[in-house]
Amino acid sequence: MFSTDCGQEAKEIYEFYKARFQLEFLFRDAKQFTGLSDCQARDAQALDFHFNASLTTVNLARIEALQNNQADEQIVFSLSSIKQRAFNQHFLEMIIEKLALEPSVIKNHPDYDYIRSYGAIAA
Repeated sequence: MFSTDCGQEAKEIYEFYKARFQLEFLFRDAKQFTGLSDCQARDAQALDFHFNASLTTVNLARIEALQNNQADEQIVFSLSSIKQRAFNQHFLEMIIEKLALEPSVIKNHPDYDYIRSYGAIAA
């Protein structure tokens, strides 16, 4: 790790690098999963709204992951897994509705959480 400020302490340089690394993850997730780079607007206000909505979505997903995290576990955040679980949840509810199944019977099944998390890459 390097800095052009020779008087800067190593711990401060480390904190800056750590913050930058988190920003890289934020922009990566926003581009891959929330359409940060997919806006076709030309108006500055529309672009500003789109960028804010995309980045806010990533931050809200991270907050949800932090709230769902057990206190003694290390946080593992994957927007891909959150997206996969949301899709699985929606798909299961559609199947339950279209096949006129009893939701409480399916949701109380021991493998319900396994199916809901199918394809997720992180806990």
